[in-house]
Amino acid sequence: MSRVFAGALLRMRFVVIPLWIALAVLCATRLPSIGGAAASPLGGLVPHDAPAIAVEGREYSLFGSTLLSRIEIVQRRAHGFRPGEEQRVYARAVRIDRGKDSLLKHIAFALPITNAQGLFPSSRERDTTAITFLYFRPDIRANARLALAHTYAHRISDRGDALIGVTGALPAREAEYDAIEATLPKLTIATVVLIVLILLLIYRSVAPPLLAVGAAGIVYLIATHVLAWIAARRGTEIPNEVEPVMVALLLGLVTDYSVFYFTGTRRRLEAGDDGREAVGETAKLYSPIILTAGLIVAAGGLTLVAGRLPVFRTFGPGLAVTVLVCLAVALTFIPAALAILGRASFWPRLRSDDRPVEDDGDVGYFSRLRTTRSASLALAAVAVAALAFGAVGLRDTALGFTLIRGQQPQSELKRAELAASLGFNRGIIAPTLILLEGPDLRARRPQIAVLQRLIAKQPGVAGVVGPLQQPRLQQTPPVFVNKQGDAARLAVIFKQEPLGSNAIRIYRHLHVTLASLLGQAHLTGVRADFAGDTVIAAETIDAVRSDLFRIAAAVLLANFLLLAIFLRAVLAPLYLLAASTLGLAATLGLTTIVFQHMLGHQDITYYVPFAASVLLLSLGSDYNLFVVGRIWQETEKRTIREAVAYAVSKASGTIAVAGFTLAASFALIAIVPIRPMRELAFTMSAGILIDTFLVRSLLVPSLVILFGRFGWWPRRRVVLQPAPAGASVRRP
Repeated sequence: MSRVFAGALLRMRFVVIPLWIALAVLCATRLPSIGGAAASPLGGLVPHDAPAIAVEGREYSLFGSTLLSRIEIVQRRAHGFRPGEEQRVYARAVRIDRGKDSLLKHIAFALPITNAQGLFPSSRERDTTAITFLYFRPDIRANARLALAHTYAHRISDRGDALIGVTGALPAREAEYDAIEATLPKLTIATVVLIVLILLLIYRSVAPPLLAVGAAGIVYLIATHVLAWIAARRGTEIPNEVEPVMVALLLGLVTDYSVFYFTGTRRRLEAGDDGREAVGETAKLYSPIILTAGLIVAAGGLTLVAGRLPVFRTFGPGLAVTVLVCLAVALTFIPAALAILGRASFWPRLRSDDRPVEDDGDVGYFSRLRTTRSASLALAAVAVAALAFGAVGLRDTALGFTLIRGQQPQSELKRAELAASLGFNRGIIAPTLILLEGPDLRARRPQIAVLQRLIAKQPGVAGVVGPLQQPRLQQTPPVFVNKQGDAARLAVIFKQEPLGSNAIRIYRHLHVTLASLLGQAHLTGVRADFAGDTVIAAETIDAVRSDLFRIAAAVLLANFLLLAIFLRAVLAPLYLLAASTLGLAATLGLTTIVFQHMLGHQDITYYVPFAASVLLLSLGSDYNLFVVGRIWQETEKRTIREAVAYAVSKASGTIAVAGFTLAASFALIAIVPIRPMRELAFTMSAGILIDTFLVRSLLVPSLVILFGRFGWWPRRRVVLQPAPAGASVRRP
């Protein structure tokens, strides 16, 4: 089959390239492009069916408003407010609430609080800080909310009052979008330059980097526009987090797959083959391996559609589309271009070599020594021990949202969040809502006040806003008890940053104890539900954890089936997947050690380990196939030991280049100046390097030797003895 494919490709080489260029132009001009803003404050990053979202909707229907603003304006003077400054904080809010400001009429109401009266017992200061929470009707879009918030902030600044800035979940989400959009061109250029430099250094020729970059450009135009078209047809949004990963993945994969064609073709040209023959034999050798490897990555990506998070349900098809386009371009465009250019592909550095391509005289002593069972056992033990040591860090892995904490320290929203925490406490920016529903709650205000005091005494709770503060904070809309008297609400402020793992632990404890607190407050027959960003974060992390096992099983099953079909064996795919899984565990453990232990972060962005797991499991199987696939091919004419020695020594340089290039491509994602992208950049690049230089180079070849012919089961075609020169290959 591979011979037929190679022959057809060579005959159509002058047609393949213009067809790909025409298709790329067609996609770029006729299909939509990726872009746009999030449709919700946490657009794509939380499950749409999260119970907290439903509670928030029920709160709005009961009160006509919500206490969960997600946009706050922070004012602060470290040495205390000037005379009249605090009064103007409340006066501005009253004008909004009474509809007297025509430019800000789309703000439903504003709720100001200050630390002047010691509203919260745990407030760190007095008379220094004010926060105005802004609330909007659900039909006001995110961009409009942000514009209104900044207009409100300008009013404060123009008056000369102390303004730090606008903060909250929605501005933070918008800042993430802006950071990604602003740095995406830099990321793309940096990745292209990196690939060009690597290929120039290796091949000392202009054609390989130009061909790789040209192929990557075709893939980018087709994949991004097809993905945008699919999303439009499905009515889904594409979070901006997808695009940097796609850029790194497509540039890295196209280069990786191309490297095998470049190296194989150059080797045959140096041995004296003409251009078409060299490309044809290289395509026949590597195309089945590359095809299977690409299908493994694409299948792994498709399993993400089973996840609950929209970002993964979009990223899955995006990953699959990107990889399939990469695969198609690499299998056709690169060989066709090499066949057309012939020896000019590697001008001026193509040297002559009279040795046959299959000559194994340069297989070194170490390559042969490592194939002994004792050496393989020792190397496997060292590799497993090193991977297990890294995996120990998984015990301490904590997950959280880093929307605000992940911003640059000099950003306005980060400075505003810090100012609010200095004047009040860390949790003031995003209180957690407790919605109470039951009969005659208006007459049960004293009991609600008791509940408020009980909650305020719970571990990790900084304060509770409720009926006890009503004389000071009550605005025109009902705030704490609705007009019908069948619903009440409390705003609970935690001592920790609302979206972090520490706040999530506080919420989980309060969730467990709330039923007992209701009993102590004599609020029988009252239903209590939670909402807010901390609750959404907790429910999202729970959803991710439940998805992880299901999707990981699907990824492993898909990888196993494709490996088993290609290798025509059952045992080998099992130990290959075990090696990849151990490498993944070491990578995630190392990520925890670096970010939580060394850098002092309280947690890892919740979706980073999930996305990295799917990518690294698939890429691990992908790259293992480049080693084992060559070993399998060589066992048709060599013993297992000889096949391992020959294939590993011949492929090690190419595999190292491919792995380093892909790792470097992902490392450049760190150019995006937000913590989730930098965590993902580290995790992916570290995982690929671990897989390249530890799993593939040491562990997998050693496992092939240790399992021997049993790894081939039920396949029976294995050479037991080296064939003498000139004799036919012995196949039992």
